[in-house]
Amino acid sequence: MFTKTLRQAPADEVAKNAQLLIRAGFIHKEMAGVYAYLPLGLRVLEKIKQIIREEMNALGGEELIMTNLQPKAAWEKTTRWDDEVVDIWFKTKLKDETELGLAWSHEEAIVQMLRPYVQSYKDLPIRVYQFQTKLRNELRAKSGIMRGREFVMKDMYSLHVSKHDLDAFYNQAVEAYQRIYDRLGIGEDTFVTFASGGAFTKFSHEFQTICPTGEDEIYLHRGKNIAVNSEMIDDQGIIDELHRLQIEKSELEKVRTAEVGNVFNFGVDKAEQMDVEFADASGQQKPFYLGSYGIGVTRVMGVIAEKFADERGLVWSDAIAPARVYLINIGNDDDVVKNTTKLYEELKKAGIEVIWDDRDARPGEKFADAELMGIPHRVVVSPKLLAQNLLEYQPRTLDIAENLTTETLFDKLK
Repeated sequence: MFTKTLRQAPADEVAKNAQLLIRAGFIHKEMAGVYAYLPLGLRVLEKIKQIIREEMNALGGEELIMTNLQPKAAWEKTTRWDDEVVDIWFKTKLKDETELGLAWSHEEAIVQMLRPYVQSYKDLPIRVYQFQTKLRNELRAKSGIMRGREFVMKDMYSLHVSKHDLDAFYNQAVEAYQRIYDRLGIGEDTFVTFASGGAFTKFSHEFQTICPTGEDEIYLHRGKNIAVNSEMIDDQGIIDELHRLQIEKSELEKVRTAEVGNVFNFGVDKAEQMDVEFADASGQQKPFYLGSYGIGVTRVMGVIAEKFADERGLVWSDAIAPARVYLINIGNDDDVVKNTTKLYEELKKAGIEVIWDDRDARPGEKFADAELMGIPHRVVVSPKLLAQNLLEYQPRTLDIAENLTTETLFDKLK
């Protein structure tokens, strides 16, 4: 690896997640809210994306990628080109002065792109999604990769013939999101939350993860798994819904959270605004129903880094760590190097991703870097233990190491 760990994060970086990710060599800060993802960070992102991809495919989603450059015509039809309606646009111009926007979302673009393919009820439903870098001109960007001006997002869009069909798929998407957060290790602390739709719709559902340094606050009823964003707690519609569920506001617990996803039900608004219709079974022209489903991939990575880090560094689960094993050789005598090389090759052959710290560095330095990077399993080859045909093994989340045979090590890793 070309990266090196750092003792100190940049002085202008105040967010814990970014401080640790920079120090561990996962990201590089270009400017406030803008980060490059280095090889270790990219590995984590790709594993998060793969978990999301598998769940989106299971919903019948088809992956594509849209353009970031957006002509303003489609967005003007829905009023969302107006900076008074959407205040996070980055806008630019072509050489001929034609105005363009840099995409912060893709509802209008998806509707415009699908226009030629939606002619009959037989063409629906359509479910498409992408992973793409979004650009948002955020006023505040002080939470590391938990709130970026440039960030990777998974956005899915579904088109349906009826409200009933959209509602059914919307509920399936919510369940898929819950599976995603379970697989990412944050499911127990992530709650579906009633929220304002902002520039999207009047109401939406957010997925909020309990995180002491998060930017949001929610009112939570753990027993009934109901949460309301603090911005909406006094909304009459929310009050009525809580009353229907027989929940008193005094029963709700106020907690600090970070938003890790959201889903929006647009109904027929977008199709009507953009004049896109399909012929139903009787031949009548009707607007389709649209749903939108987002997960901030880089934001989720930041929340996990922030939430699980300890005083020694990052802590990743096996599912998304850049490697599962951090392999250390102590000393460089022939026997140690020979046995470490053999173990390294055996781990790779077994499909276990491994980082071998073969630097000519003190053991303490290697141990500290293993902990800073948050690799789930540390394995040490030393002359003393080799004499007994043993290895030292220690999970990142435990303080006690144990001595194992190679066979027992592989049993644990499997």
